[in-house]
Amino acid sequence: MAGKKIGVLALQGAFIEHQDSLKKCGVESFQIRTKDDLDKIDGLIIPGGESTTIGRLMVKYGIDRKIIEKAEEGMPIWGTCAGMILLAKELDKDEPWLRLMDIKVKRNAYGRQVDSFETELDIKGLGKTRGVFIRAPYVEKVWGEAEVLCEHDDKIVMVKERNILATSFHPELTDDLALHKFFVELC
Repeated sequence: MAGKKIGVLALQGAFIEHQDSLKKCGVESFQIRTKDDLDKIDGLIIPGGESTTIGRLMVKYGIDRKIIEKAEEGMPIWGTCAGMILLAKELDKDEPWLRLMDIKVKRNAYGRQVDSFETELDIKGLGKTRGVFIRAPYVEKVWGEAEVLCEHDDKIVMVKERNILATSFHPELTDDLALHKFFVELC
């Protein structure tokens, strides 16, 4: 894992928490705030936060087009919660932002902030981990090359498509580093 440079989109949301997890994995991370920052990294994490705010800021600064370009070149990208929403080709409402994954996402699918919860998840190929769900989305539909890696209560909460990973939940809010290590290995 040493030598990998992982960027964390730092426009809004839980980017510091992802950086903390990456540091515990022994990986160097960078806050991504401009499109040129994307040229300096081996992989990108799009954190949880407010998807509309992050999306609008990506567009304002031209970061959205550069993320799409980097994804098409094969750079690994991982979206958590709001990041999953931003990666989807279809949303239950509103227009999609990056359109990088063959998934349809339902926003705020588990309810409001007060409905947040933690639960144990079983991830295909990785085993058990804790999932923190905060106003979380879930995947309503997958097609093409999108592969389901985890479900909770018959709802899809983790998917992978080629070099792109998306989770409904927040691994950066737990002490379990398995998903961060998994992503770094993709890089």
